[in-house]
Amino acid sequence: MKSSKFFSVFLCLLFCAGIASAQDAAPKHDVKFRVVAIAEIGNKDHQGFVDAAKIYLSKLAAENNFAIDYIGNTEPINDAFLAKYKLFIQLNYPPYMWTPTAQQAIESYLTEGKGGWIGFHHAALLGDFDGYSMSPWFSKFMGGIRYTSYIPDFATATVRVEDSTHPVMKGVTSSFVVHHEEWYTWNQSPRPNVRVLASVDESTYQPDSLIKMGGDHPVIWSNEHYKARNVYIFMGHHADLFENPTFVQIFHNAIFWAAGQ
Repeated sequence: MKSSKFFSVFLCLLFCAGIASAQDAAPKHDVKFRVVAIAEIGNKDHQGFVDAAKIYLSKLAAENNFAIDYIGNTEPINDAFLAKYKLFIQLNYPPYMWTPTAQQAIESYLTEGKGGWIGFHHAALLGDFDGYSMSPWFSKFMGGIRYTSYIPDFATATVRVEDSTHPVMKGVTSSFVVHHEEWYTWNQSPRPNVRVLASVDESTYQPDSLIKMGGDHPVIWSNEHYKARNVYIFMGHHADLFENPTFVQIFHNAIFWAAGQ
């Protein structure tokens, strides 16, 4: 038990040092905008994606003169903290484990359009998990959905673009393949409450799976009932997504659109 506690403290100190390093590395001159990304510490299932995303974001920030900071939990989040940023990214951080202050702050941030939001994968893990109850607000924000299941053995599938006119889909092909993904299902499609940008074609699952939404399975969408520019992108389990040029294009587009650039 003592060694476990020591290791946990070590990881925490290491992560804090990483935050300080990222902030110190941010350009000291005026930047166009600032971005903050939250990623759950120690989640081995998603760590590869998070690490690859950080590399991509750091490179993109350097090339486009914006600053990127990282946090590992919601403790720092309040109104004053969020006021520094034009964009908030949930790099697989779930819609639970939020402090009451952080929950209030992100609600205000998105409802009042103080900045933009991008959520990946785990951001739609809506339900009762790890001793936390589902947030009704996050469920409504994500289109009134609740998580039901996923494909534990993973599947490769074709994603079909439904709204090529949206800025997040600029330059994106009409369909593209995503390899080895979990493909969450929810209790209902968010379609009545959101603007669907792309859906997974469940008939293309390889290998096939009985875990399906029944044909209407959105995987990229925006909730235009909120002032904040926002987009949810379901994909986000593996680092090799950054070898998929279509996914990278969507990520790139989402950053600059959601940040209002």
